[in-house]
Amino acid sequence: MVAIAFIGFGEAGQAFSGGAPARGYDHKTDVPALREAKLAEFAAAGVQACGSAAEALAGAGAVICVVTADQALEAARSCAPLLAPGALWFDMNSVAPETKRAAAAAIDAAGGCYVDTAVLSPVNPRRLAAPLLLSGPHAAAGEAALKAAGFTGTRVVEGPVGAASAIKMVRSVMVKGMEALAAECAIAAARAGVTDAVMGSLGGSFPGIDWPARTDYCLDRMMVHGLRRAAEMEEVVKTLEALGVEPVMTRGTVMWQRAIGERGLAPEPGLAAKVAAIDSNDKEQAA
Repeated sequence: MVAIAFIGFGEAGQAFSGGAPARGYDHKTDVPALREAKLAEFAAAGVQACGSAAEALAGAGAVICVVTADQALEAARSCAPLLAPGALWFDMNSVAPETKRAAAAAIDAAGGCYVDTAVLSPVNPRRLAAPLLLSGPHAAAGEAALKAAGFTGTRVVEGPVGAASAIKMVRSVMVKGMEALAAECAIAAARAGVTDAVMGSLGGSFPGIDWPARTDYCLDRMMVHGLRRAAEMEEVVKTLEALGVEPVMTRGTVMWQRAIGERGLAPEPGLAAKVAAIDSNDKEQAA
């Protein structure tokens, strides 16, 4: 039996590979322009690329689902009938508790075992040591399976499906929101010609943080993963609304993450270069 099957094989899937024999499926292999690059990523990770989800899931005892947030529920629903009886479905996507509960209903109804899994840090460079929270009725069994596959940062949290996701979603209000604030501040500072003064002032108010380096990192993440982060933050909006919290700031985060991600810019070294690239792109679009 294949120890692990991956549905989706982007940055997270590649980071979590290597701990056990695995195979996987990513829809990009169905796109002629993207196929060869994605197959090369599978090969580099030592994971067997499959031509369909059915092939990847056949006989698999555990499945790691790492697609984009907007595809998480559809992935669960479409893959549920293909699962081996009792297979563990690790939903590691950044989605709202309600979305995870809907996915769990599909997986469990088909005879699988759904595990709400929240990833609480960037997957690189920690990879298998990335902190993971697990919740739901199959969390303990899921933790044992992940540990057997080489994961070392797992922790079960009490509560039903959605408990782990709630922690992730509420945490993202701050984490992804800080990225958006950093971008807004850096772009405005550059256009006003006061970047050094602003960064110096922030350092005085919040000692211990290297603000130019931190802002540079935030822009890097948004340029590379802004579209994926925007989809995640849409799920955070749903989470906050369900809790009766008006997501005023989080809607702004969605806007900034998407706006920078849509530019498709390759991040260059250094904060000034990143801000200049964004400004130049803005001017080109305005022309």
